Amino acid sequence: MKQWQILEWGKLAPGEFSSLPLAATQVRVKIRAVSLNYRDHLMLQGQYNPRQPLPLVPCSDGAGEVVEVGSAVKRWQVGDRVCPIFSQSWIGGPPNRERISQTLGGPLDGTLRPEMVLDEQGLVRIPAHLDWEEAACLPCAAVTAWNAIRDQPAGSRIVVQGTGGVSLFALQLAKAAGMEVLLTSSSQQKMARAGALGADHCLDYRENPEWSRGVRAWARDGVDCVVEVGGAGTLEQSLKCLKPGGKIAMIGILAGASKPLNVLPILMQQLRVQGVLVGNRDDFEAMNRLLEQTRIRPVLDQRLPYAQAPQAWERLASGQHFGKVAISGCW
Repeated sequence: MKQWQILEWGKLAPGEFSSLPLAATQVRVKIRAVSLNYRDHLMLQGQYNPRQPLPLVPCSDGAGEVVEVGSAVKRWQVGDRVCPIFSQSWIGGPPNRERISQTLGGPLDGTLRPEMVLDEQGLVRIPAHLDWEEAACLPCAAVTAWNAIRDQPAGSRIVVQGTGGVSLFALQLAKAAGMEVLLTSSSQQKMARAGALGADHCLDYRENPEWSRGVRAWARDGVDCVVEVGGAGTLEQSLKCLKPGGKIAMIGILAGASKPLNVLPILMQQLRVQGVLVGNRDDFEAMNRLLEQTRIRPVLDQRLPYAQAPQAWERLASGQHFGKVAISGCW
């Protein structure tokens, strides 16, 4: 069996895999599927953490089957279907330095390997209606979207940017909670597909560089929340979309990490800019309960075999994907 690893920045290569022994509170999980996040692309290119020691097994998101349990394990049995949580030490409560330091796919080895040995506390049960590739989409993108909008009541109006994994999860979760959603994209085809998923309005940001005006035409008083995946390059427009007291859920940096910004509107309109670093195990389990109630299924762009992992990165980097890019396990 082989594991995929980053040997040097920009290079994904197969390497030898060895099974690890179990401690008393650990479980062995056979990885059935993995999905990619933009973080994985940045990690491969050395842009997420240039000081990350190599080699590194990449990827934060995966789903698998428990095949062995340690002598003191109480939460799991052989045969259980599980997902590892993003930050293995963040079980509940607010973040702190220790809780958010043990993240998969950097600095810890990630999910793109035949099996993982994890503490029993670092796993959640997969919703029964999801297959392996769908379940593998949940740990980062879905939990991030959930935490971005969970404080918004029914009837809220929100903006989601683009049609990547987090944005489409935010669209689906928002509609299930009774919110109205405007989605931005530069593709008519993608906007049509977003409409079929429930988007109330779509806006082409390339045809409308000052796209906040289009948002204001849709929601004249402004929106309650913007799920911000662009970062510094789109933040100014996002702030102009908000009503007084509104919120930016800061998630990604697709349009850059730094740019001059006029912060006066944040002060004068009492706006909130809240970073969202995925979430904890309690958040994941709460979101899974909603998924089970609503039968929401992740939007999958492609399912590629394990041997084609580099092609999955190419698909993600192209920006042509709609939803999540998944990789089937090597078993």
